[in-house]
Amino acid sequence: MHEFISTIRAVLFFPQIAFRANYTTRMRASTYVASCWPHWLLISTIAYSFPIQHRDPSVWSSRNLQSGPLNSRFLTALRGVGYTRNYMRSGSRWWQGRLLQNETNFNCSSPIFYPTANGADPTGSSDSTAALQKTINDAFEIASSFDLLKGIRDLGGVQIHLGGGQYILSKPLTIPELGGGNIMIYGGTLRAANTFPTDRFLVELGSEEISQPNYEDIVLQNLMLDCNYRGGGILLLNPIRITISDCYITHFSSVGISVHKGHETFIHNSFLGQHITVGGDPQERNFSGTAIRLDSNDNDVTDVVIFSAQIGIEVLGQANIIKGVHCYNKATGWGGTGIMMRKGATQNRIIGCYMDYTGIVLEESNRITISNSYFLGDAFILLKAGTSGTAFGLSIVDNIFTGSDHGVPIVQAQGTFSLVKQTRVDDNSAAGMALRSTRARVSVSGFGNSWTADLSHVLLFPGAVAHVQYSFYTPQLNATNATATFPQHALQSITSSSITVVSDRPVDAVVSFSVDQSSYGDNEMQNMYHVTSRGLQMAPLKH
Repeated sequence: MHEFISTIRAVLFFPQIAFRANYTTRMRASTYVASCWPHWLLISTIAYSFPIQHRDPSVWSSRNLQSGPLNSRFLTALRGVGYTRNYMRSGSRWWQGRLLQNETNFNCSSPIFYPTANGADPTGSSDSTAALQKTINDAFEIASSFDLLKGIRDLGGVQIHLGGGQYILSKPLTIPELGGGNIMIYGGTLRAANTFPTDRFLVELGSEEISQPNYEDIVLQNLMLDCNYRGGGILLLNPIRITISDCYITHFSSVGISVHKGHETFIHNSFLGQHITVGGDPQERNFSGTAIRLDSNDNDVTDVVIFSAQIGIEVLGQANIIKGVHCYNKATGWGGTGIMMRKGATQNRIIGCYMDYTGIVLEESNRITISNSYFLGDAFILLKAGTSGTAFGLSIVDNIFTGSDHGVPIVQAQGTFSLVKQTRVDDNSAAGMALRSTRARVSVSGFGNSWTADLSHVLLFPGAVAHVQYSFYTPQLNATNATATFPQHALQSITSSSITVVSDRPVDAVVSFSVDQSSYGDNEMQNMYHVTSRGLQMAPLKH
């Protein structure tokens, strides 16, 4: 009876305790009271013989807080009754839930911010822009005496938890001008309203008006961004060490993720597509927009799937790496591009990617590496000469190409390349497509005094051959025949498509040629043949 009276007193006076004490005291009080009040509820239930059904503990959603057990003789005696423990759990969760939904009682004291505490609608029925923006502003206003980069406050790992809700936005979410870092936004869906401006992004970090970085180490994780065909998904202006992970970005009309200036943005384990499809979409020819745009240096895109867009990844910056990306955004035959390297995008690497019916276009061939990747459906690599006509430090090696037996070359050159240095296109394999390489080896045999090898079907730059070696072998003439004289022979001509060796008299001979066009100097190029490419070769479209 004493415990029962104590329980009633605790229930009556709990509101005063909860709203006057600090956060820790409130949590302890909620746990104690929630553990006590089942006493009288259990007695009432037994008295009225009300049937109680046991509920599995998993139905009570976690709020990252745990209730401590109450050490009472009364509950110890009834510990074996399943619904007793269930009442304790429900009471604790109910009281803690009440506190978590109260802005003044939770958000001001906790490193985890919930937008519902500011009135956000997690059902997506009404506009939550103001509530979400206030939540972000509150998180960035946490006091801190530590810095990341100079002038960027370390917020200590504060989190903005969307709680699995779906929130409607009528304008972009931004970060305050005071900036900060070491913060995470995660766990929910952001959808653009029908009134969302078409030239903006759902999430915009940074400002064009601020020249120096004012934020660092921000993590966007486990988010779905539905742009509703109105603008883009995420815009990063002058970012430093930003992570975008486990995100799903769709229905963008402009760009899914755009990174401008700054460096070291990591985009991992995410899915992007303008239209939700699994390939073979009847509207594929109409796909537009760009999934990822990197107008920045030192970024990393890893384990990303791009399933619909005009351009999968557009790179304008330097020293970026793209690994394990699967592009089937729009077939090359429909005008799509998997990965586009714009002019000036030097020193970039594409490694271990899957180009699914869409290829790679290099407007810049200066120190680019493409290796260990798989090209399906006649997807190929296109090199554009541009105004410089230079390929320097280009490496395309150890890739696999699979086509439809229409003779599409795996690598194609468009325009006139007047200078090729330290360039290697070799050791690739192709089935149903035509190999192209900067090195070629071929043998020609027969009786006569002239032997010509056509290398145009193998060499990537057929009119630019600087280094040629050949061997001349006559089976009838050997060292045991002392009276025989070896014929004189010489390299007679190199044209844009062939190499010819002649001898001073007709003989039965085998002439083997080895050609390497991977590196030659400027002075060598002055006396060489230069030809314009034959134009693009693509497989016919399947209707």
